[in-house]
Amino acid sequence: MTARTTESRRAIRRLRHNVDDRPFLVIWESTQACPLSCRHCRAEAQPLRNPNELSTAEATKLMEQVASFGTPAPLFIITGGDPFSRPDLNDLIRAGAAAGLAMAVSPSGTPTLTKENLAALHDSGARAISLSLDGSTPELHDSFRRVDGVFDRTIEGWKYAREVGLRVQINTTITRSNLTDLPNIVRIVHELGAMTWSAFMLVPVGRGLELGQLTPAEVEDVLNFVYDAGTFIPAKTTEAPHFRRVMLQRRTLEDLGIDHVSALGLGPLYEQLREDLNRITDGAAVRVRRAPLDINAGKGFVFISHVGEVYPSGFMPLSAGNVRDRSITEIYRTDKLLTGLRDPNQLGGKCGSCEYRSLCGGSRSRSYGLTGDAYASEPWCNYEPGSFPYKVDFGTDKPVC
Repeated sequence: MTARTTESRRAIRRLRHNVDDRPFLVIWESTQACPLSCRHCRAEAQPLRNPNELSTAEATKLMEQVASFGTPAPLFIITGGDPFSRPDLNDLIRAGAAAGLAMAVSPSGTPTLTKENLAALHDSGARAISLSLDGSTPELHDSFRRVDGVFDRTIEGWKYAREVGLRVQINTTITRSNLTDLPNIVRIVHELGAMTWSAFMLVPVGRGLELGQLTPAEVEDVLNFVYDAGTFIPAKTTEAPHFRRVMLQRRTLEDLGIDHVSALGLGPLYEQLREDLNRITDGAAVRVRRAPLDINAGKGFVFISHVGEVYPSGFMPLSAGNVRDRSITEIYRTDKLLTGLRDPNQLGGKCGSCEYRSLCGGSRSRSYGLTGDAYASEPWCNYEPGSFPYKVDFGTDKPVC
């Protein structure tokens, strides 16, 4: 496949329905109970379940409300903590599937990640799972998860999931401890097979406050590396909406035949990651890049906590209401916080003046986490508005000649 064939596709996937009307993705934190003690944990997971968690009946009602958003119904992901900590997990999956939802689960790399449990998820109606891989070796991954044996269980569970018919997404939290290991993680994703690799740019909340932050220039290098990896594996990002800007800029430069390293001012970290990736992928078939989806916190996406609080994302602890008091449909469509986050004209700082604000908008979660203002500039974005010298037609994702 040639680069020109790859470029014939749209660079950004836009939702066909109005995000003011319904989300594309709903994530429900079914519990905070988890035996792991991961260094970045948003949920600050606990060993025991909270007695105030949504009950089976309340969770079933929630899923029925999510299905009532309309067709196509939002993708519904059950996360945690460790969802296997809930004995009603398979009952919940069956209820969600019966309501017409596409169900997925995000389990932890605990001893519950067995072939029997994964087969039961599939038999109950789950279509996919996501697993975390934060290093290419047990030493790197287990030190991040702070429990020995998690790497091996994750790899084993990954293989089991594919055997029983579940699609697998692999998530990697990017920190200073694994920056240079990213090409090796990409290699493992290619070897074992996954529907998606998601590079998660850390939001400093929960235990993540203890981890060192990347610089905006390093983030830019990583996002361009993820773009390169996209011709080897299906790659995307989480909490890095500026990857959509990177995608448009890289595609524009390729269309115009301009070297991206000098045009974008990429640094030594990118050069190292690209060199290592090229060595790993030498001779591999080129695949079509996965176009990132145009969603953001509160914009096509919503998070519901284990006790029913509705947040724009799991990394922005600003509640828009509780599903025990109001339906999720009403909260999503009418809450001032969520409707405000869907309006790019409310963005402040350089995000508000950026020509990419409608397609990017920056990580609202990171802005809130680091500044206390959900509408402030994205702290980890290195781009200066108007500095990219080539115009892009956002209707076609092509350069304006």
